[in-house]
Order: sequence, then structure tokens, then C-alpha cells
Amino acid sequence: MAATKQKTESYDSSQIQVLEGLEPVRKRPGMYIGSTGYDGVHHLIKEIADNCIDEAIAGFATKVEVVMLADGGVKVTDDGRGIPVDKHTKTGKSALETVLTVLHAGGKFGGGGYKVSSGLHGVGSSVVNALSTKLIAEVSRDGKLYRQEYAIGVPQSDIKVVGKSTHTGTTITFYPDASIFETVKLDYKWVVDYLRHQAYLTKGIYVSVVDERTNERKAFYFEGGIKAYVKHLNIGKEVVSDDIFYVERAVEDCMVEVAIQYNDGYVEMVKAFANNVFNPDGGTHIAGFRAAMTRVINDYARKNSLLKEKEENLTGEDIREGLTAVILVKMPDPQFEGQTKNKLGNPEMRRYVEQVMNEYLAYYLEENPAIARKMVGKALLAARARKAARAARDNVIRKGALDGMSLPGKLADCSSKDPKNSELYIVEGDSAGGSAKSGRDSKTQAILPLRGKVLNVERARLDRMLNNNEIVSLIKAMGVGIDEQFDINGLRYGRIIIMTDADVDGSHISTLLMTFFFRYMKEVVDGGHIYLAKPPLFLLKGAGNKRFYAYSDAERDSIMNRLIEDRAARGTKINDSDSPLKQAGLTDIQRYKGLGEMDAEQLWETTMNPENRVLIQVRVEDAEAADAIFTKLMGDEVSLRKAFIQTRAKFANTEDLDI
Repeated sequence: MAATKQKTESYDSSQIQVLEGLEPVRKRPGMYIGSTGYDGVHHLIKEIADNCIDEAIAGFATKVEVVMLADGGVKVTDDGRGIPVDKHTKTGKSALETVLTVLHAGGKFGGGGYKVSSGLHGVGSSVVNALSTKLIAEVSRDGKLYRQEYAIGVPQSDIKVVGKSTHTGTTITFYPDASIFETVKLDYKWVVDYLRHQAYLTKGIYVSVVDERTNERKAFYFEGGIKAYVKHLNIGKEVVSDDIFYVERAVEDCMVEVAIQYNDGYVEMVKAFANNVFNPDGGTHIAGFRAAMTRVINDYARKNSLLKEKEENLTGEDIREGLTAVILVKMPDPQFEGQTKNKLGNPEMRRYVEQVMNEYLAYYLEENPAIARKMVGKALLAARARKAARAARDNVIRKGALDGMSLPGKLADCSSKDPKNSELYIVEGDSAGGSAKSGRDSKTQAILPLRGKVLNVERARLDRMLNNNEIVSLIKAMGVGIDEQFDINGLRYGRIIIMTDADVDGSHISTLLMTFFFRYMKEVVDGGHIYLAKPPLFLLKGAGNKRFYAYSDAERDSIMNRLIEDRAARGTKINDSDSPLKQAGLTDIQRYKGLGEMDAEQLWETTMNPENRVLIQVRVEDAEAADAIFTKLMGDEVSLRKAFIQTRAKFANTEDLDI
């Protein structure tokens, strides 16, 4: 069909919008900070604190303090050089005002301000200023204390000298704009975790956080740097050796720092950073690290006859099983993919990391033969397990058990083939599964009942997993495959909903399933596809077949109080001597002990109907903390699990405990 010209109103220069100054930031904040939700508002703290860390990396600061103010603001202070306050030749404004009001302005574009920095685009301080109702900048330098205040990025006066100072440094106090962000309530734990990481990555820096709202405070100082970080990551795990390999070397105008230690687990945990910025998607430094690890350990194994002549080389996956490592590189001109800096792209960094690891890891293995043999021995064990797992997987595939064309017999699939509109309910038990199948919307909701408790995969390799019928049924139903064949594009359902009883056993089954997803299908979790259904705890029955559902003790009491108030408002006489049940006009309260107690209609009405149900999305906000929790709760170390339970027993609601 040929295109035809439509008659339109005039299109001229008046319709071309030019955003000046910081207007683009307020117009499209997501472009600069990723989102306007929880992550975005906390990103503001990171932008300011990162500037302080850059001063420390450059050797000019030793302390960084974050204060979460009682009035909702955040104050970030360092003892660095202090942002310059003299007039900038290009802008005609003070350097301080330039940094805080001009996008792509700062000391990180050359000129000797910083050899290494986490900032790339020079938008951090100005973006925070633009997205804050108020920002106060205070600079100590040259024996004076300078101050300037801003409102939504606009200076309220010229920079002023407000006193004398005996030290140097910068303090930025800002108030996130509630009209921009979904929430301006800041999370103390997020700040603690962020500063802990920075302390690990910057040897010798003292960082602290104070929450004036609750009077909580924390401080960190790690002389060992990333060696201490690796030790922290391996807490609760049985390590192959107490010794931690560590190297720090300059290559050209860059710095490479690596620390590694093995544990007896099956999961690889490698954290990569460039100029203190975490790169969750890796990049060239990870590629160089992996190549060197594979080459050096295979060379050592061959040289010392730990690998027989006819044996094939160990794979990278074999060598990295149970590996905990932190890689930190520093460079003058980092090339990240996007403003969020998830992946490092500098091609030379692969060569630099590989060069350092080739030389110093080989030297370490020669100097520490006992540790080297343990490392190779663990990799050899992983190789044997990999071959057994491959054989088990191939056997399962030959039988069609993982073939997406042959779905598990117990699966009641939905008619929709569009993943965006399809949901998979993983249901505890055949009884609840039967109710769910009868009560569901068969167009969009699939039901997979599981019998009993699934395998705890925290301490099980793939070959054992593939001998477990429930795990195989789950893999098969989801359509993404497992291990080397995993492909997120094959996911058959946009939502995977875990629906278990609201008791201890139900929680345990949910935890087992989430352990499986976290360890073997993390992309499904990261994609926001995993949910927990929240079935009601109580059914409140009233006259005329009226029903009310409560999901907690507090909600039950709230419903009863509301019913009493409504009856009183309608003129019904309420006798104080009557039971609360009678006062509320209720005939009975039923406490559900399991999903199987509900008929199909009730299960649909309370837990499966999109208009009424309560779903909790499973997110991994802190992968390190999640890893530690799974290690404690699902691993072999009973003492860790016991300590975890004992320290949290006081938070348990005794009314909800099964005894």
C-alpha cells in the first residue's frame, strides 16, 4: 500500500523543544539515574558519595561520612581537597556552581583533576541537584568555609564565605524531590551495604553512616581491602585453604588487583569492579581473569602430572567451581556500557588482567604446592561431576524428560501460548492442586502440583537433581532448560507463582524452590518472573453467607473492628458483654491450615483471582546477602543455621508457630 501524505498543522521551529541547563534531567530522570523508584532515589546518595570515594582513591581523602537526617535529607562529607570555588574561565561561574549546575562538567575529563575516577559522564552532582528540592554545598579550603544553597538545581545566591576552616573537604546536603520520586524514604541498610563495599574496595579509608531517624550507626575500615572482601564473602563456607591469593600490580597507567579463595561449594562467586564501580555483567577484566585462571591451572596440573596425558583439559567451569574472587581494576578512561556502568568495555584491560594473573598466579601455585594441589583436586572433582551430570542430562534428554514438546503429565497447562499472559502456579500437594485446577482461569493459568518437599539443591550437583522427579517436572514445565542448555528465551510463563500453605512446611517448600531458582535459574529471578502467592489465614463468616478473608492476625482484628463500627453506625445496639465475634455480627471464624481446606471457588476468590489476590514478587536486591542466607539456611553447617534462628527468635509471632 502506497504511503499517502496527511494534512497536518504547520510543523516549524516553534515545535522543537530545547531543554536548557538541568531541565533534561527533570524531564527524563530515568535516563540519568535508571528509575524514579527505590533504586533511583538511592542512586542519588551513590552519585555524591562516589565523588568522595574518588578523592580517597586519588589519595586526598581518608574519611567519608553519610548522615541520614531526621528531616528526610542526606548529608555526605569527605575530608578531601574541597571542590574548587574560583571562577571557571568557560562558564564565568565558580567551579562549585559549574559542577552543580552544568551537565558533563567536573574534574574527570582530564586536566589532572583525577587520574582514576568512578565518574564517566560528569553528570552526578548536577543530576542530584536537579532532582532535589534543596541542596546545600559547603566547602572547606584555603582556611575558609564557603557555602551555597540551591533549589531544584537553581542557585539561591552567589557562593559566600561563611566562616573560617582549619581543614579541607566538601559537604553536600540534599533533599530528594517527592514530586519526582515514587518514594523519598531512604533505606539505612542500603547505605550500610554500599559503604561497606566501598571500604573493602578502598584500602585504608574510614567510612561511616549515621541514621538520625533511629540513632543507628555503622563504621567500616579494612586495611586488607579486597582480601578482606573475599574473606567476608566466604563466611559460613568451608574454605579449601585459609590462605587468600592476592596480587596488586600496575600495568601501563592502570592498576590490577585480584584476590581469590576457594570454598567446598559448587557455586562460583566472582565480583568485578572498575574504578570501584560494580560491573554485574562483567566485561573485559572478567574475560582476562577467566582466560588466565584456565590456562595457569591447566598448565600446573599438566606440569605436575595431576592431569594424565590422555585426560582432556579442565574447563573454565571446572576450575571456577567453588571459586570466590574479587577483581578490581583502575584506569584513567573507563569505557562502560551505559550510564549504569554494568559492563566494562576497555579492550586493553583483558590483556592487562591476563598478564598479571598469568605471571603471579603461576608463581603462587609453584610457591604453595599444597594449596595448588587442593585447587586442582577440587577442579578434577568438578570435572568428574560435570561428566556425570552431562551423562545424566543426556539420558534424561534421550527419554524426552526435558523436551518442551513433551510436558509433564501432572501439568494442567493454560491455553494461552503468549508468555506475557501466562502464569504457572507451583502448588503444594495434590489436594490443593486439584482445587487450583478446578478454580483457575484455564486460559492464562497453568497448574503444576508438587508432591512433598523438593530436593535441597544447595548441596546437590546437577546429576542428582536430574534424578529428582519434581525438579525435572519443574524444569520441563518452564521450558528454559538447565545448565549449559539454559535459555531464558524459552520461558513459557511470564509469572511463576509459588503457592504453598501458610505454615512452617509451606514456608520450607517455598524456600527450597527459591533456592533452586536462585542457584540454577537466576536469570528467571532477575527478570522479575518469580512470585509468592499469599493465601488468607482466616475466613470470617457473617450472616447472609457474607465472607471476609484476612491474611494476618492484624487484618482479622481490623475487619472485626470495622464491622463493629459499621453496625454501630447503622444503629445496631452493641453489647460490651458480648463476644467480639457477636459484636461484629459474625457466626464463625475459620483458620486455614492449608490450601487443601479451600474449595475451588474459595481458592480462586482469595489467592488466584488477579483482582483480589496478593502476590509478592521475589527480588534479589543484594546478591551477596542472599548468597550468605542460602548458605546458612540450606547448607550443611548446622551451627550457622542454629545461630541464625536463635538471633531471630524474638521476631517470631508465637501465634503463627506450629508446635
